[in-house]
Amino acid sequence: MKHWGPLIVLGTAQFLMVLDTSVMNVSISRLVEDFDTEVTAIQAVITLYALVMAAFMVVGGRLGDILGRRRVFLLGMVVYGTGSAVTALSPTLGVLALGWSVIEGLGAAMVLPSMAALVAESYRGRDRPVAYGVIGGLAGAGIAVGPLLGGWVTTYLTWRLVFAGEVVVVVAVLCCHRLIAETAPGGPRPRMDLVGATLSAAGLGLCVLGVLQSGTWGWVEPRNPPFTLLGFAPTFFVIAAGAVVLALFAAWERHRVAHGDDPLVHLSLLGRPPLRSALMVLLSQNLILLGLFFAIPLYLQVVQGFDAFETGLRLLPVSATMLVTSLGAARLGRRLGARRVVRLALVTLLVAVVWLLATIDPVIDDAQFFWAMAVLGVGMGLLASQLGNAVQSGAGEGERSEVGGLQFTAQNLGSAFGTALIGSLLVGALAHAFTTQVEDDPLLSEQARQETGIALEAGVSFVPADEVRSAAERAGLPPAEVEALTSSYAQAQLGGLRVAVLAVGGITLASFLVTRHLPDAGTARRRPGTAPTAGGTDPERRP
Repeated sequence: MKHWGPLIVLGTAQFLMVLDTSVMNVSISRLVEDFDTEVTAIQAVITLYALVMAAFMVVGGRLGDILGRRRVFLLGMVVYGTGSAVTALSPTLGVLALGWSVIEGLGAAMVLPSMAALVAESYRGRDRPVAYGVIGGLAGAGIAVGPLLGGWVTTYLTWRLVFAGEVVVVVAVLCCHRLIAETAPGGPRPRMDLVGATLSAAGLGLCVLGVLQSGTWGWVEPRNPPFTLLGFAPTFFVIAAGAVVLALFAAWERHRVAHGDDPLVHLSLLGRPPLRSALMVLLSQNLILLGLFFAIPLYLQVVQGFDAFETGLRLLPVSATMLVTSLGAARLGRRLGARRVVRLALVTLLVAVVWLLATIDPVIDDAQFFWAMAVLGVGMGLLASQLGNAVQSGAGEGERSEVGGLQFTAQNLGSAFGTALIGSLLVGALAHAFTTQVEDDPLLSEQARQETGIALEAGVSFVPADEVRSAAERAGLPPAEVEALTSSYAQAQLGGLRVAVLAVGGITLASFLVTRHLPDAGTARRRPGTAPTAGGTDPERRP
């Protein structure tokens, strides 16, 4: 690595956007308090951010091909900085969602695909996997700094200062734009496929909306939906509608290719096994990470009663080990192959999940929790060190932005599904466990069961057990029944958390199935920084 300037500028953008998400995750309790809302509302804001990025990431990649990658990167940073300013000043939850979820999400959708392509353009040969390892390490640094910085600022000052600081960082990146070189595009520039962009955004939006609302609506039996279909909850119908729209998107893209028009994305790229496998692992990685980073702060803040700074301190081991591992393992793929390193990472994550399950108790064991988080960070760092290069190595030079769009679509779709799916499983398991315990508890009277049933019909929230105690006291229940109800809810909380973490373990185990076509050690030695494509075609050649 002889020139670090472009990597510093591009890596700062990556760092900033990872920092953003990790700050929001540790600030959940304060956001609930500041905006007088519920955890599910903040979950929706977090999910909407990832959803906007996932829905428009391919569009952002295509814009890079049309307008130029550096230009779109810089324009995206301006949009992102504007969203940060709106977020810092947001007076209501709606304005927060507009600034953070929508405007920042659109800015990130422009920045990240162009960033991936610009890294590949700036570094070649043996430097390229190192560059992507550094990018992964900076993502780990964002996760490392986010909980601690965000927790401290949220606890002792205000979370708004973090987003105000992001505006300053954006201005600094824009001032250093001349460090980023860009290869002039060859041939005619493609046109934007507006119909494809609309169909892809709508399809992805419906799928994630269905998963997000499953905790409130119910999966099959209606819980608290705005409407029902044939007596069933609308969840599966909304997800199915999203799948149909995505099928229409695929048909439209094939139609455009057949008629010689520019598609939003060449679906033939997904026919390359190494690229497809890398994208699937990327989706899994972010589903696992964001799912855990939604559930764990709830355990620390709501169950254990820690403030945002104390939460950040307890998340520091996963952040620090992820940073160190992703930087140290950047060259490991060349010796062992990305496939072996990724499988080793998944085994490490399984160990961390099992260890974490053992720590979810009414009173936290800080030593056990520390080591579980440290092992989790090692697994995530191993993945981060390999996947960026594994994705881009399957692309030709003219495909960088397009593949970058697919890369960050998979990444942010995993983030959206992680927050939505794990969040809905957690709330659903909490409601089921609480209902069962209330029905089976002989200490509770019929009045207590009726009061609880009415509350559950209105929807269950993941709140401190003391709030349940206060609600039971306001209902006029005897002290013994108040304690029994509070104890049942506290046990249900732990049960919901265990179900959520166990689901993450299941996803980790299933991820082994999509690692088969990742590059092996022989591939890495033959062509540093590249991987063979389907049918043995040269990745430097456009399909």
